[in-house]
Amino acid sequence: MGIAVPKEVDPGEPRVGATPDTVKKLIALGASVTVAAGAGLASGITDADYREAGAAIAPSNTEALQGAAIVLKVRRPAAEELVAYPAGALVLAIMDPYGQQEALEVVARAGVAAFAMELMPRITRAQVMDVLSSQANLAGYRAVVDAAAEFGRAFPMMMTAAGTVPAAKVFVMGAGVAGLQAIATARRLGAIVTATDVRPAAKEQVASLGAKFVAVEDEEFRQAETAAGYAKPMSAEYQAKQAALVAEHIRKQDVVITTALIPGRPAPHLVSSAMVESLKPGSVLVDLAVERGGNVEGARAGEVVTTANGVKIIGYLNVPGRLAASASSLYARNLLAFVETLVDKKEKVLAPNWEDELVKATLLTRDGAIVHPMFQLQVG
Repeated sequence: MGIAVPKEVDPGEPRVGATPDTVKKLIALGASVTVAAGAGLASGITDADYREAGAAIAPSNTEALQGAAIVLKVRRPAAEELVAYPAGALVLAIMDPYGQQEALEVVARAGVAAFAMELMPRITRAQVMDVLSSQANLAGYRAVVDAAAEFGRAFPMMMTAAGTVPAAKVFVMGAGVAGLQAIATARRLGAIVTATDVRPAAKEQVASLGAKFVAVEDEEFRQAETAAGYAKPMSAEYQAKQAALVAEHIRKQDVVITTALIPGRPAPHLVSSAMVESLKPGSVLVDLAVERGGNVEGARAGEVVTTANGVKIIGYLNVPGRLAASASSLYARNLLAFVETLVDKKEKVLAPNWEDELVKATLLTRDGAIVHPMFQLQVG
């Protein structure tokens, strides 16, 4: 049961699919682990660290992948990478499958069994495998840290002999995992925090963190959550009412952090250019949805934009990767927990149960075909 840990080829991806801690546990399952040289350096993990944990170090990804039964990756392998992947290998990664028909077909033709970790069902059994939550948690924290770095004032109220510095006002849009962590972090820094979300359950969660909830709470709002706990798309009428309330609220804020994403859809537009213009000079917006089109008008992927009225819009890409060591540690544990379900622990051999609900929910390709029903429809 050979497990390969390649180095990510995307220059903007510092994370890695295994850590020395998870390598030890994978070996205890009966696996041999091979890590490509330098795979963990951007996450603060040296080749020597992996060797000490029991892994072999291969000089390249190609050599690390030879004979691998399982491949632990961060991002979906590109076509040029897949040439080195053994047919039949199980590839665990964040596959980003929505709207990627051609890329999925390429993965299928490579003959690998590709698992999209972000499709893991949100059930109790799979909580430890939930990569979206583990990475979003860090993104919410980092969003506040990045905002504080760009904000030209202090976050907490400070009373000094020279006068009082008022507390910063922080508004978080979207109270999912990232939003809730942003609220908690901003509160820890001493800010006055408000938040909004279209899911009714979020109101209590926001209040529990000491923030004030802001939303149009009509009948549509009360029905605005799917059975899986995700936000539903809202009607144009509701969006207009909510936008009016938010516009009035935003102009009084110092920092706005947007986190709203709907799986399989472009990010909803929440902050218009007029709202940005209403902010005071020196205010900061952080758009955590910029990779999906963005929540903030004027946000640019990978950039910090300063508007004509002196407002900064932060659009950093791969925000969890800005905390690479922490992100890799959590992500590697997510992968380990899933691998444990694919292994016969008594016999110490790979034995995936293709009927297991976790496997069926995450398996994209197998035996040269796209097998996930959601994406079979895309390909036709």
